[in-house]
Amino acid sequence: MSTRGINFLDRWLVNNVPETTKADVISVDEQTHKLIADAKALGIKREEIDEEVESLYRAILDPIVHYDLGLPE
Repeated sequence: MSTRGINFLDRWLVNNVPETTKADVISVDEQTHKLIADAKALGIKREEIDEEVESLYRAILDPIVHYDLGLPE
């Protein structure tokens, strides 16, 4: 288990999934590549993130679909 991986993912989603991101395959794919590149730049391996979520695609898609100006669910 990687606390570092899930903490990075949580912070990254808050800072990088804008209200204007579209919920389509191409947009989510672009966000996925950006997330992986940003993690790599910090020395965080994709495996550290992957082991914390069932699907990285869904982890990125969910906040796009349910974007609510940061209000708690």
